[in-house]
Parts: sequence; structure tokens; C-alpha cells
Amino acid sequence: MSAAPAIASQKSADSVSVALTGAWTIDAGSELEKRADALTTLARGARAATIDLSRVDHMDTAGAWVIDRSRQMLAAQGVAAEIVGARPEHAILLSEARFRPVKAPPPPAIPTLASLVADIGESVCGAGLDVVGGLGFLGRMVAVGATVAVRPSRWRWTSTSFHLEAFGLRSAPIILLINFLVGAIVAQQGIFQLARFNATAFAVDLIGILVLRELGVLLTSIMIAGRSGSAITAEIGAMKMREEVDALMVMALDPIEVLILPRMLALMAALPLLTFLADMSSLFGGLCVAWVYGGISPVVFLARLHDAIGLNTFAVGLIKAPFMALAIGMIASVEGFAVLGSAESLGRRVTASVVKSIFMVIVLDGLFAMFFAAVRF
Repeated sequence: MSAAPAIASQKSADSVSVALTGAWTIDAGSELEKRADALTTLARGARAATIDLSRVDHMDTAGAWVIDRSRQMLAAQGVAAEIVGARPEHAILLSEARFRPVKAPPPPAIPTLASLVADIGESVCGAGLDVVGGLGFLGRMVAVGATVAVRPSRWRWTSTSFHLEAFGLRSAPIILLINFLVGAIVAQQGIFQLARFNATAFAVDLIGILVLRELGVLLTSIMIAGRSGSAITAEIGAMKMREEVDALMVMALDPIEVLILPRMLALMAALPLLTFLADMSSLFGGLCVAWVYGGISPVVFLARLHDAIGLNTFAVGLIKAPFMALAIGMIASVEGFAVLGSAESLGRRVTASVVKSIFMVIVLDGLFAMFFAAVRF
């Protein structure tokens, strides 16, 4: 077992020689700090100091770090400190594990009105850059898609089928459940509120119009943004971290063609189908609650629903779905390609993908609502 770290000093008129002995390793714990402090105390006030390491038995990075820290502290006090007698392996440790002072981070600035305005401006600028980048990505994707359309043999049907199953079939159970519950809640609240005006039957109109025009496609898009959009970002981001995207480019394969187009087509095909299932599930949930809670039989419910809605009401939600799928897929892909080489970057990009996708889905829904109201559709 190696001896504990120790020091021995020898002073002359204006210099001091300090010999280190024992094992200067992390096993010594606080003893290293005590001996290092004693070393600087012994050499304080001298013009020169020699630190002799010839009798040091063992040294690791912790020991090398505290020794070099002592040397730098003496140099800061005006003492010309020199390390002598170090073995080659110890000299390498001293060189590589040398002490580096850590600068304290600046204190956080006190928020002011100017900083708030600057943050808002920075956010607006960032949003503008995201829009420009998204349009550029859309243009590149359209160009690659046109190239593939000219040469159908280059289309990756196996990948498209796989993603269609992942985005559509495997998402169906949770979409059906969520929309069934929402349809039931809307029916319960509609019947409860309209009963005060003796207009319980109008709850069927409320359920049909609200579900088919807005809630069905909106809830489905939000669920897909959280489930499939985050998966796209995570998959592409992980491939970016492992340099698989660079490997595709080295093999003369376009990442847009290989990774994005199959996912985008599958998403744009799956979302209208899921929206249809969501509409049917919500209406069924509303029918069940109207029958049990409001006393409206299924026959009366369906007859009232037939009179309340038309083909345009049903088509509105389905028309929105592909555009929302396009927005979700684009945002997820852009965020995936923006991942850097750390897990923290991947987590931030996945979070940003979900938040931006949900925000964009709601914005698109509002724009479509204004458009359909203007054209009276």
C-alpha cells in the first residue's frame, strides 16, 4: 500500500525547495488539498520555489491537478515556481491535467422593458427565419418529388407502406378512443345547456357540425403531431447524430427522396383516413350519450343528423386534413435535420417539433375557417 501524500521543505535565503513524497492520487481525498495548501504556504514570500517530484510513488489526474494549481498560485504571488524530477508518465499527467481557472458565469441581467422588447423582436425574427426555411424546404421537396414522379421506379413503396401502417393503422385505436370521449363530452354539455331552453334536439346539430367541421380533424391532427411528428423528428435526428444522413449523401442518395417523401406521402394519406374514423367515432360517442343522457333514440339522432348536415359539412374536415399533414411533416422533418450531435439537441428539437406543429395546425384551422366562411361553404 502506498504512503499518504507528504511534503518536506528546505529553505535558503530567498528560495525554498519542497519535496513531495507518497501517493498523490484521488484515494487521498482531502489530504491532497491540505498538502497542496501547505505547499503554497511554505513557499509564500520566497523569490523562487522548486517542487521536487522525484520521490512521488503514484500520481493520477487529481494529484497532477492540485500540484499544478499550487504552482500557478505561487506564480500569481510572484514566486518563480518550477517542477523538477517528474517521471515521464507524471510529466504527461501534469501537462494534460493542468489547472485551468473556471470563470464564474456573469450574473443574470435584471429584466427590463428594453430586454422584453428585444426578446419579442428576436422571437419574431426567429419565426420569420422558420417560415423562410420551411418554404425553402417545401420547394426542395417539391422538386425532388417531381423528379421521382417522372421516374416512378425510384419511388420507395416498401418504406411508404411501412410508414402508412405506423402513422395510420397503429394510430387508429387512440384516435378512436379520444374522439369517442370528446364526442360524448360535447353531447353531454350540449344537452345539459340546451335543456334549459327546451331545445335538447338541437344538440344533435351541435355535435354534427362541430365534430365534422372542426373537432374531428383538429384533434386528430394534434394527436398525429404529438405521436407521428415527434417520431419523424426523433428518427431523422438520431440518423443525423449517427451520421447516417451524411452516409446517404456519400452514397449519392438524396435524404429528401429516401427519408422525407415516403413519410410525407404516408402522412398525407393517413390523416384524412384517420379524420374520417375520428368523425365516425365522435358521432357514435355523441349518439350514445344522447340516447342515455338525453333520451334521444338512435333513429331520431340519425334522422336529425341527416337534416342538420350536408355533404359540404362532411367535406370541410377532410379537405383540411392533407394540408395539416403537410405542415406537420414539414416541421418534423426540418427540426429533425436541425439536430446537432448531442442528446440535449435531439430533445429540444423534438419538443420544438411538437409545439410548432400543434401551433401551425391551429393556425391552419383558423385560416380554413375564415376561407370557408368567406366562400359560404
